[in-house]
Amino acid sequence: MEELVKSALKAREKAYAPYSNFKVGAAVLGASGRIYSGCNIENAAYGLANCAERTAVFKAISEGETEIVAIAVAADTPEPVSPCGACRQVMAEFNIEKIILVNLRGRQRTHTLAELLPFSFNKSDIEKRR
Repeated sequence: MEELVKSALKAREKAYAPYSNFKVGAAVLGASGRIYSGCNIENAAYGLANCAERTAVFKAISEGETEIVAIAVAADTPEPVSPCGACRQVMAEFNIEKIILVNLRGRQRTHTLAELLPFSFNKSDIEKRR
């Protein structure tokens, strides 16, 4: 997982955050062993911004990766940064069970999806209605 964390830290450097100056990087590990990275991308119309976590996940899916094993998220925060609710929901959609949170000071925490998003809404909730 060390390479995954390094990829997230490197992706953070590419963040486009001219408004908040809050740069975040993320990297996901596909079941294929391939790593896909992403950064946050802001927009003057704030609602059109995209988080690093979703950028990395969408990049992996768009490249044909169907299963994501883990995600690492990196930011310059006192403690490891926690994903927003929208990103947690995307992680639930793709059942990402291992979530590694890091900061630039070397602090790291690992969580499961259930820890970060208990009682998540997912595919099984829709399938129950059929």
